Amino acid sequence: MRFLENLKPLGLLVLRLAVGIAFMFQGYPKLADPAHWLKAFSGFGFPSYFAYIFGILELFGGGLLVLGLFTRGAGLLLAIEMGLVLGRTRIPVVGIYAFGQYELPLILGAAALALATTGAGVISFDAFTFEGGRKTPKKSKA
Repeated sequence: MRFLENLKPLGLLVLRLAVGIAFMFQGYPKLADPAHWLKAFSGFGFPSYFAYIFGILELFGGGLLVLGLFTRGAGLLLAIEMGLVLGRTRIPVVGIYAFGQYELPLILGAAALALATTGAGVISFDAFTFEGGRKTPKKSKA
């Protein structure tokens, strides 16, 4: 299974792309049709202006994940958002046993948390900008 270790950068790229596109797909309607979502969010138990906050976070945070730029921060914010969605809207309404009703926010939140903890990988803008200048310290021969 050693060869799978060599595919880790590709796996992180695929994960970032899939999760980022899914978040962008969820965030765009909140910004494209704000009147509908302002009413909906007040019905969900959130202040209505959260529609703008969640829409911006999902659209632009998903875009950052796709690019692999500020991946850890964007992933953490998106994971927190999905935790709020699960805890305030989905699970209290349908119950813990109706997994089919809340599987998408759960999986997106878990994947965003995984990206926040592992980083973007080698195939990303983060690798070129933030991690590219870091060198591993050489061990002294003492």
